[in-house]
Order: sequence, then C-alpha cells, then structure tokens
Amino acid sequence: MKSRIKEPLKQCNTITARFEVSMLPQTKKYLVKIADKEAEFDRIHKLNYKIFVEEIPQHEKNDRGSLIDRFHQENTYLIALDGEQLAGMIAVRGNRPFSLDLKITDMDSYLPVGRKVCEIRLLAIEKEYRGGKLFFLLMKQLVEYGMKMGYDYAVISGTTRQQKLYQHLGFQPFHPRVGKKGAYYIPMCAALEDFERHLGKLQEKG
Repeated sequence: MKSRIKEPLKQCNTITARFEVSMLPQTKKYLVKIADKEAEFDRIHKLNYKIFVEEIPQHEKNDRGSLIDRFHQENTYLIALDGEQLAGMIAVRGNRPFSLDLKITDMDSYLPVGRKVCEIRLLAIEKEYRGGKLFFLLMKQLVEYGMKMGYDYAVISGTTRQQKLYQHLGFQPFHPRVGKKGAYYIPMCAALEDFERHLGKLQEKG
C-alpha cells in the first residue's frame, strides 16, 4: 500500500532584482529575473540542451544544439544573468499535467489535499558558475516567487546525482526512481515552508 504525502510557488510577471554575490576569486553581480525576452529564451533552450542532452542524456541529440521544453509555453523561468551570459535557470509551472504525471500513472494519490502544488524543473547552471552562491541565489528567488504566487507545495524530479542535495533542501522521495539509464530521477516533494527553512540552514553552513 502506498503511503500518501501529508504535506509547491503562481506566475508573476515582474520579479527582477540585482544581487552582489561574493564568489572566489572575485565579486560578481548577477541579475535575477523572470525571462521575458526572445534572446533570453534562446539562451534557455541552449542551456537546456547542454544540460539535459549533453550532460544528462535524457533527450536525443539534434543538429540545432537547442532543446525547447514540452511545457515551454506554460513555464515561468527564473534566470540568473552575468551580463549577457545565462549563468543559471530554473522553471516553475502550476498547470496539470505535470511532467511527473507522464511518468507516474496515479500521481494524484501522492499529492496532499488542500495544498496548492507546483512542479519545479529544469534546474541548470553553467559549469563555471557551480559551487558558488549562484545556486542559493536562484533557490532564494524561487521561494520568494512561490510565496508571492500562493503555492505552498512543490514536486520535483530530482536527478539521482543530486538526491542528497535535494534532501538537504527539505525534499523527500515519494515514488521509486523514473527515467532511463544515465538519466534517472527520483520523484520528490516538499512543503514550501520546509524548503525555505532547509535552504536557510544549508546556506548558513555554506
């Protein structure tokens, strides 16, 4: 018998903020915003390809070097820019079906009653920006975005490569892994308030 989860973030068009983030060996200034320009979406598709085709072989290669997500028209992308460079991104979407609905036939049986759920996907950070503060910057804005939009519960497909990190952020597995060899994911979930609390603790340790 499956255990049900007892215990995600609506779309806002204008969340733009500048942050100065200390990163060795120098201080970088990032612009974190919701993507709303064609040039930004082009960079998103290219980074999506780089991560989810070349690095994690989830999708087939193509000659364009670009991957448009199947839910692109409904996604809200939070992006971090270093000048014109797309340093990192993450997508949020509240409409069903989620991508996990396509992998789990009885997804509703795992979702809590009375919660406003969203799906967080496509976390992608360029290699040269990993291991610094950019990840926390994106996560912080993700939480703030969720609070503004009224979501209070989130589901993710956490790559098995980073399962421990997601657990440190308050996400817990609720279903066996899905995907294919080289691109396995663990369906995970968290209440937004738990996500925020764990993020703060993890950032303090970092």
